[in-house]
Amino acid sequence: MSFVKLTASGLAIAAVSATTAAARDNVQVAGSSTVLPYASIVAEAFGENFDFPTPVVESGGSSAGLKRFCDGVGENTIDIANASRQIRENEIKVCAANGVTDIIEVRVGYDGIVFASQKTGPEFSAFEASDWFNALSPMIVKDGALVENTNTTWADANPDLPAVEIAAFIPGTKHGTREVFEEKVLVEGCKATGAYDLYLAAAEGDDEKAKKKAAKSACYDVRTDGKSVDIDGDYTETLARIDSNSDGIGVFGLAFYENNTDKLKVATMGGIAPSTETIASGEYPVSRPLFFYIKKAHIGVIPGLKEFAEFFVADEIAGPDGPLAEYGLVSDPELGETQTIVSDEQTLGQGS
Repeated sequence: MSFVKLTASGLAIAAVSATTAAARDNVQVAGSSTVLPYASIVAEAFGENFDFPTPVVESGGSSAGLKRFCDGVGENTIDIANASRQIRENEIKVCAANGVTDIIEVRVGYDGIVFASQKTGPEFSAFEASDWFNALSPMIVKDGALVENTNTTWADANPDLPAVEIAAFIPGTKHGTREVFEEKVLVEGCKATGAYDLYLAAAEGDDEKAKKKAAKSACYDVRTDGKSVDIDGDYTETLARIDSNSDGIGVFGLAFYENNTDKLKVATMGGIAPSTETIASGEYPVSRPLFFYIKKAHIGVIPGLKEFAEFFVADEIAGPDGPLAEYGLVSDPELGETQTIVSDEQTLGQGS
């Protein structure tokens, strides 16, 4: 994708020279492979338009990025963690224990999770959450009871689907995409088939909250017989698996799919086709917000950190007509509020 060099005046952001002497003079970012391409676009443009070095952006997954973020404060730790999910309470506690007490949460937009296969492969055109649960869960419901899943083809999971071997390539557990897949596909399918109620009934103890948590956790389980394959790398690895298996189905971010429509076709979920419009409206059921987290203690110490964050969420970058939307980001309708959070350096817990 070509990116036209922007001018600082066009963005109404002043390009400020780096004047602070520091052991490290570039912003360092790590985390979500979903956010990676957006952050890379912004980093490149930032380096071209400002008198700061181009930020270094690495992948590794949301959990891995937040772990590095929470390692502590100082030039040997990263400044920003990208995430395709919100930071968890236990991660905030780890951060605090390591001295990272002031965290700025920045929501940059929305992305949808799509289910795509080879363009010339079997006719996968429509899925329900229950199809994925019946295909991937180690236990499914038959005759009102939980039994071992012996489904080998998608047609076994749902007769309306192609009778080809189940070969699902899903995000590994360190990716934020996996959490959304679990919550909005596996759990919803678990509930739709009645499995959740059976797990709940079988849960031990008197603590209802603990029993619900146990039932939900059981819904997350996926079979380990090769039908479901965790992909720990980024979406290019998932695409490679599908390239080598014409029956394969992969879980991707909308933006990655839209940039590979020459190779992939996408299915509906719950009767809704994934698109910028259906994600922005909330109609498409498998979507999620994207974030990055800033270490406030590094602002004013690492040159260009705040300027990079403000640039990232500027209307001309993250708005509906900006380059991130062109790449596939669904612009946040509340982007103005996010800009205020960054400008005012509001940390988690402030204003709530």
